[in-house]
Amino acid sequence: MKIRSLILAVGLSASIILSSCSSMSNTAKGGIIGGTAGAAVGAGVGALVSKNKKKGALIGAAAGAAVGTTAGVLIGKKMDKKKKELEALQNAKIEEEADCNGLQAIKVTFDSGILFATGKSDLSKDAKSSLDSFAAKMSDLTDTNISVFGHTDNTGSLEANQRVSKQRADAVSTYLQGKGIAASRITATGMDFSDPVASNDTEAGRKLNRRVEVYISANQAMIDAAEKAANEGKSDF
Repeated sequence: MKIRSLILAVGLSASIILSSCSSMSNTAKGGIIGGTAGAAVGAGVGALVSKNKKKGALIGAAAGAAVGTTAGVLIGKKMDKKKKELEALQNAKIEEEADCNGLQAIKVTFDSGILFATGKSDLSKDAKSSLDSFAAKMSDLTDTNISVFGHTDNTGSLEANQRVSKQRADAVSTYLQGKGIAASRITATGMDFSDPVASNDTEAGRKLNRRVEVYISANQAMIDAAEKAANEGKSDF
């Protein structure tokens, strides 16, 4: 079987399993997703499991080799703990996501704190307050990557929206760096209007689409530590 077909089959199997187990913890899902990544030789299962393939391919550190099932469970356990902590953030929606290795990641969408006026990328007072709280809660988990995606509504040209969406992601990235998050941990990507969360036919919908989303995923150091702990038979790391 060709690798591409194998990846697709494994990714679809994981999606079916996960969709039927909505009450399953990140720890268990981490094992399933990590295991499928191993079965598919680490070749992009996360992009298939992720709702947005382009984003899925950009989230996380691309591991040089497949990440094993046990390591996936350990990473899922760590992400579970951080997800619960982040759920205390006000006006933020915390969700599960998959990274480029198929490992458990966390998506943070601020309900109203990081929304922008049309064509603008200036952070509001509320946005800065939300990011202050986020940075404080991420200070103890340095072995993660933070992927920032800027979005726009569909007002104006594609080129203009691409530029503005990148400026929005950069504004959040720069602010987080000012709050002590290392620049090496952060990537900022402009998604223009290609991934709306609401209809662009109304002002209310366009406002929701002018947003920034933040994803937290295991970096290479966390992956290496999880693999080492798994090889040593440890239940945590």
